Amino acid sequence: MRIYITGVSQGIGKALALELLNNGATVIGIGRKNTIEHACYSFVQCDLNDLNALQKIHFEVDEDGAVLINNAGIIGPLTRVSDQDQESLLSVMTVNTLAPMLLCQQFLKQISPKKRAVIVNISSGAANRPIPSWASYCASKIAIDRFSETICLEEVEKGRNLAVYSVAPGVVDTPMQSVIRSADPEHFSSLNTFQELFKNKELTDPSEVAKKLASLLFMPFDGKVIRSVREI
Repeated sequence: MRIYITGVSQGIGKALALELLNNGATVIGIGRKNTIEHACYSFVQCDLNDLNALQKIHFEVDEDGAVLINNAGIIGPLTRVSDQDQESLLSVMTVNTLAPMLLCQQFLKQISPKKRAVIVNISSGAANRPIPSWASYCASKIAIDRFSETICLEEVEKGRNLAVYSVAPGVVDTPMQSVIRSADPEHFSSLNTFQELFKNKELTDPSEVAKKLASLLFMPFDGKVIRSVREI
């Protein structure tokens, strides 16, 4: 099965790519920077902020089907929306929501309906509650949750062999968490919460999340789109 993953240079994306490669999968990374070398790995350079560049990505399938994992994401400035510039908000919504939506659309158009296809969109617990100074991030993730549920229903109506998931990975020890912990407390009221999670060693290692996400790809699909890594 050919597996396409965005945001593979670090964090969950890199850990997931390595996990799948170690299990014999063919992985195609999509992103700005390549940090993986493997015989079964190839890389497509693409800045997800450039929506026109996404049109150059072509999805192919093998005898077992194909998988698209929209993992790339950004948190944006950790400050209130009224204190941000317009470009910051646009960038978060582009990378976290519009780019995954367009990639899902291309994937569904280019992969034969007769082949097994799996889409995994990485969401967040922030989709379920408002967090001050995360307005665009929260909005981007709840949007991808509803989009995932809807495209699943649409393709079921067409009789397609498709599984769609929107998965909240939990609080994971990634570079994004480092950015969050270095925020200005004047502009981010939840700073202490995230610093305490790190101090108390409550962050999940990306490799553990990768193992669970990898197993999800091969489970029978029961129709439940919105998931948490803790449930897998």
